[in-house]
Amino acid sequence: MSSAAFSLRYEQALQFAALAHRQQVRKGTDIPYIVHVVHVSVILLRHGFDEDVVIAGLLHDVIEDCGVSPQQLETLFGTEVARLVEAVSERKRIGGVERSWEERKTEAITHLQTGGPRVAALKAADTLHNIQSISADLALVGPAVWQRFKRGPAPTLWYYREILAAVTISLGDHPIVVELARALSDLEHQVQGYN
Repeated sequence: MSSAAFSLRYEQALQFAALAHRQQVRKGTDIPYIVHVVHVSVILLRHGFDEDVVIAGLLHDVIEDCGVSPQQLETLFGTEVARLVEAVSERKRIGGVERSWEERKTEAITHLQTGGPRVAALKAADTLHNIQSISADLALVGPAVWQRFKRGPAPTLWYYREILAAVTISLGDHPIVVELARALSDLEHQVQGYN
């Protein structure tokens, strides 16, 4: 295991993420949101990514969901961590107007296609854990799990397929892409089993 998980910088990022997400839980559950970002960082660590990418895994939702500015991340964790987190952060509103799910996801895929391998790895780990969580919840509660999301299984699977295609362009057959493809295939089979 890399020493990144034991560095002072990682510890500071973990504390920052825990405080930023302290009021949040995973959709439709009592599970503290911090569990998700820790999983994302561990996936990146397991696949051998460097400390900036691993720390970005811990912090990947703080701009989008917690009102943290890119400048604050840059000051605390460096330019590259801030760049990575900003690259995977959706703009949910423009000029105070809420954007549609489709508009946000299409923009996210476009950013992913041009973000390079480190952004692709971060998004792959995030998506991998989201897919694993949905699969586990489907096994426990069945199709009712989709009520937690803005869209049902078909648009969600479309989005995950688009992410897989984009990260494959940047990372090729990297083991994180292989793991993501397998998890997505398993989720697709689960969904088909309920139809």
